[in-house]
Amino acid sequence: MKKLIIAAFALVIVAFGLVNIDWNRLGKEALYVQVGAATNVEETTLESGDVVRRYEYTMPALTKDGDPQTVTFTAAKELRSGAYLKLYVKDQDVVTSYDEVTGADIPKAAREQL
Repeated sequence: MKKLIIAAFALVIVAFGLVNIDWNRLGKEALYVQVGAATNVEETTLESGDVVRRYEYTMPALTKDGDPQTVTFTAAKELRSGAYLKLYVKDQDVVTSYDEVTGADIPKAAREQL
């Protein structure tokens, strides 16, 4: 009985861990950008009459070593101009997620060029 309780508890912990892992960030390359103006705003009208906007950004990004790269990504809201973002990128051009960071969170080689 004791082994069954321990096994059930371990299974719950593993399941909880798998549910809370952010798969969009796991194992992705990090790029750093400073947000500028949106390059394109796409508006879609839903059947209910609501208008949904997607903001597209195309801008230069930097790797942790300061190597430049151009990246395009979208956001459901307009991002704060001048904010620093850490982009999570797979296959060198697909942004899967992003986080707003402070200048201190950016590696020195990239921070010097932003």
